[in-house]
Amino acid sequence: MNSLSPLPKPKYRRILLKLSGEALQGEQNYGISLSVLETISEEIKEIHALGVETALVIGGGNIFRGIAGAATGMDRSTADYMGMIATVINALALQDSLERKGIVTRVQTALEIKQVAEPYIRRRAIRHLEKGRVVILAAGTGNPFFTTDTAATLRALEIGAEVILKATKVDGVYDRDPMRYSDATKFKELNYMEVLKRGLKIMDATAISLCMEGSIPIVVFNLFESGNIKRIIMGEEIGTTVRSSGE
Repeated sequence: MNSLSPLPKPKYRRILLKLSGEALQGEQNYGISLSVLETISEEIKEIHALGVETALVIGGGNIFRGIAGAATGMDRSTADYMGMIATVINALALQDSLERKGIVTRVQTALEIKQVAEPYIRRRAIRHLEKGRVVILAAGTGNPFFTTDTAATLRALEIGAEVILKATKVDGVYDRDPMRYSDATKFKELNYMEVLKRGLKIMDATAISLCMEGSIPIVVFNLFESGNIKRIIMGEEIGTTVRSSGE
């Protein structure tokens, strides 16, 4: 009697998915595209069904970018707080989309907005993940002058995520902008110091330094190629991986 081969197991048990606010606007110039929300929710549903504990951090650039507001003369702290609130709007939209697919979620925010979300509490976030809930972490770090990339890295380290999945519109990291230069070269793998020395715009320097200190890998991939998140979770080499040398 032939025994059935065991189903392949996910490579990662707990992940943090970093989404940009701009990704949510799709082809629009501003706001939230419902079709993009639907696409992202379907991708998350796939990995949730595999038992992968999933946390998300979302930017707010589709609504308001603090650094852009500061560039026009607005007080930087005020502008950054406005950007944090924009991330909460995005988080609530994604929560609604996920829960319409039957996935229980919790939104936790670094700013206290108790009428619509829980405050971020590390142990509570971990408990939600252990119970199979998707946790959406909004409002950055709760402090001005820090990006949502830094917030994503900080939260990933706090909750014990095994990898940061950095969703983008391109299929990895290139030596220069592949949208402008047809001869741009894609990197399959990089270490943290190479990213910093080359000035590659994966995440800001603070986020990369935190990843390096915490030895947490980053996978940069194309969000809009269907099934990519699941492929990464199952161990396929998709996009560009940033990790310590020798790993």
